[in-house]
Amino acid sequence: MTDTAPDTPVTAEPTAPPSPGDAGGVLRAPYRALSIGIVSVVLLIAFEATAVGTAMPVAARELDGVSLYAFAFSGYFTTSLFGMVFSGQWADRSGPLGPLAAGISMFAAGLLLSGTAGVMWMFIAGRAVQGLGGGLVIVALYVVVSRAYPERLRPAIMAAFAASWVVPSVVGPLIAGTVTEHLGWRWVFVGIPVLVVAPLALALPAIRRTASGPLDPQAPVVPFDRRRIRLALGISLGAALLQYAAQDLHWLSVVPAVLGAVVLVPAVLGLLPRGTYRAARGLPSVVLLRGIAAGSFIAAESFVPLMLVTQRGLSPTLAGLSLAVGGATWALGSYVQSRPRVEPYRARLMVTGMILVAASILAAPTVLVEAVPVWVVAVAWGFGCFGMGMVIASTSVLLLKLSPPKDAGANSAALQISDGLSNVLLLAAGGAAFAALGGGTVGAGHGADGVTGSHPAAFVAVFLPMAAVALVGAWVGTRLRERTP
Repeated sequence: MTDTAPDTPVTAEPTAPPSPGDAGGVLRAPYRALSIGIVSVVLLIAFEATAVGTAMPVAARELDGVSLYAFAFSGYFTTSLFGMVFSGQWADRSGPLGPLAAGISMFAAGLLLSGTAGVMWMFIAGRAVQGLGGGLVIVALYVVVSRAYPERLRPAIMAAFAASWVVPSVVGPLIAGTVTEHLGWRWVFVGIPVLVVAPLALALPAIRRTASGPLDPQAPVVPFDRRRIRLALGISLGAALLQYAAQDLHWLSVVPAVLGAVVLVPAVLGLLPRGTYRAARGLPSVVLLRGIAAGSFIAAESFVPLMLVTQRGLSPTLAGLSLAVGGATWALGSYVQSRPRVEPYRARLMVTGMILVAASILAAPTVLVEAVPVWVVAVAWGFGCFGMGMVIASTSVLLLKLSPPKDAGANSAALQISDGLSNVLLLAAGGAAFAALGGGTVGAGHGADGVTGSHPAAFVAVFLPMAAVALVGAWVGTRLRERTP
C-alpha cells in the first residue's frame, strides 16, 4: 500500500546550526577554492567519458575489436572496483589527498596507453589502468565532501558535480567527433591527459587545507584492513572472469563463469552493507539502488553510439551529439533534488527518476525501425538523464546522511562498488547477448564506412533487459526509509 505521508529520513541526525561560512553556499568563503577545485576534477572525468564514448566505435572497428566492444567499458569498471575499496581505506586512514592525486595520475596514464594501443587487448588494458585511477578518485571525492561540507550544503555540491557534465556533454562529442574524423581516434585519448594539470593545480592545495589528514591526528594510525583489500581483489577477479565467460560463448566458458561466481559472491557479501542483496530498508537499499540505476543506464548507453553508427549510418560526431542533451537534463535533475523543499519527498523523487530511466531505455531501440527519426533517441535520453540526475545525486546525499564521519570512506566505497560492479555485470550480460545474436558482425552495409552489425535484434537484446532492471530499481526506491511505528 502506498504511503501518502512525506518521506522521512532513515535516521534522524542532529543538524548543527549553520556557521557564518555556510550562509553563502558552496561558492563563498571558506568553500570557494575547494568547490572550484573538486568540480574541475569532475569536469575532467565528464569530458573524458563523453569524448571517449564518441571515439569508441571507431577505435573498436580499426582495432578489429567490435566483438570485444563491451570489454572496453567493463574493463574500466572491473579495475575501478578494487580502486574504490583501496581508496576508501586510504582516505579513512590518512585523508583523501593521497588517493585523489594518485588516481588522477593513473587516469591519465591509462588514457595514454589506450591511445597508443596497436591491438584491442592493449586498448582494453589501458582502460583498465584508467579504471583503477577512476576508482581512487571518485571515492576520495566523496570523502572530501563528507569532511569539508556541512550536511545542508552537500546536495548543492552534488548538484554542482552534475552541472559540470553539461559543457562536456555538448562540447565533448563535437570535439571528439571532429578530431576522430580528421585526425584519428587516437588523438582523443592522448590529448585528454593535458587537462589533468588544471584539476591538480586547483583541487589539491584546497583539499590539503580543508580535508587532508586523518580525522583525529592524535589517534594511532589505523592499519589497512587486509581482509577488505582481499575481498576487493576477489570482486575484481570474479567480475573479470564473469565478463570473460560472457564474451567467449563456448561451453568451456562455464568454467571461468563458475569460478568467477565462487570468488565474487562472498566478496560482495563482505563489502556491501548487510541486507543489500535483499533490499533491506535504509542504507542497504540506497546502495542497491545506486547499482541498479547506474548499471542499467550505463550498459544501455554504451551501445547507443554503436547502434546509431552501424544501424542508421550516423557519423561518430552526430552519434555522440545525440546524447549531448542528456548532460543538461542530468544537471537539471540533480538541481531539482538539491532544493530544500523536495527533501521530505526525496524517496518518491527517486522512484519517479527510475521510471523515467526505464522508459528512456525502452524508447532507444525504436530507431532500429527506419521510419523512426533518430532524434527520438536524443529526446528519450534527455528524459532518462533527468531521472538519473535525481537518483544518482540523491543516493549520494542519503549515503552521506546515514554515514558517521569515521565510516564515510568505507560506505562511499560500498556505494561505488555497487555502481561499478553492476556496470561490469550488466555490461557483461549485455555484451554476451549482443555477441550471441551477431552484433559484432562486420560486413557490407549502410553504417559508417560501410560497416554494420548484421542483426539489429542484437541491440534489442541489450536494451529490453536493461529497461526491466531499471523497473526493479523503481521498486527498490520504495524501500529507502524504515517503517515508522
